[in-house]
Amino acid sequence: MQPRPSFAKAFRGKRVLITGGLGFIGSNLTRALVALGAKVTILDSLIPEYGGNRRNLRGLGRQVAINLADVRDRHSLPEFLRGQHFLFNLAGQTSHMDSMTDPETDLEINCRAQLTLLEACRRHNPKLRVVFASTRQIYGRPDYLPVDEKHPLRPVDVNGINKLAGEEYHLLYSEVHGIQSTVLRLTNTIGPRMRVKDARQTFVGIWIRQILEGRPVEVWGGDQRRDFTYVDDAVEAFLLAATHPRAVGGVFNLGGVGRLSLRELARTLVAVAGHGSYRVKPFPADRKKIDIGDYYSDCRLIGRKLGWKPRTGIREALAQTVAYYRSELPHYL
Repeated sequence: MQPRPSFAKAFRGKRVLITGGLGFIGSNLTRALVALGAKVTILDSLIPEYGGNRRNLRGLGRQVAINLADVRDRHSLPEFLRGQHFLFNLAGQTSHMDSMTDPETDLEINCRAQLTLLEACRRHNPKLRVVFASTRQIYGRPDYLPVDEKHPLRPVDVNGINKLAGEEYHLLYSEVHGIQSTVLRLTNTIGPRMRVKDARQTFVGIWIRQILEGRPVEVWGGDQRRDFTYVDDAVEAFLLAATHPRAVGGVFNLGGVGRLSLRELARTLVAVAGHGSYRVKPFPADRKKIDIGDYYSDCRLIGRKLGWKPRTGIREALAQTVAYYRSELPHYL
């Protein structure tokens, strides 16, 4: 990512806390902030199911302070929050299926822990600037496409319900308590350092693993259309959301790249990789119940207010990701 000149001025020498900083987006954000001269502290539980991986910060060494802690631990949060200028709140349980089979854990992480974190901000660092990673899952099955921020919110799974509560807490604390918060609703972020062990984070990760291991990609359904965000573009959106005055109290969609069917995506991935195959299979019954059908985002609001737009096309995004895992795959299994 080529950083904007304003980012260096905004972050150089500033103290930044990233929850979930050993994960996919958190680690890419960490790398960008270190390059900008920020003093980065990471909070990550490294629970195996949730995507954190020390390999993601390879080469940064002592440039980053890493703390193995859980956002559910209310007693440790004040220590980490004091003195910070920015909080990028990316810690979360991302699996839709896990939220249905273990809803109470999803509630603890994506809802209760978010309220605990914001209460700690209010008590110990109320001037902190906060950016919260939400999800397009809160929209549920779209009434119209592309989906803008005014679309009704009707989650189809426990994960979506709890993420919606988490973002509402951030907006409430911004409005009532003055904790300057911004919400970004992410959709299908892809790129280096994403989880490829399984589909808990994104189905594209497991597809890339299948391609590189010489197995056919399994496409469930196949006709559903999706859009995507390359991780460098997502990182830029997070940095903008943390620094732009018009972002405070706002909710913004990301995405906007691709708008192609899953069948077309699999075909493109095979072409980009230069080998492999795919096969379309019926949806498993448990997945079918929470599938949202076609979805792609209207991202014009963040463009108008913050000047963000995706720069990376889907073929380039897939090519960059496949290239990374050709050498790194063993470290992510």
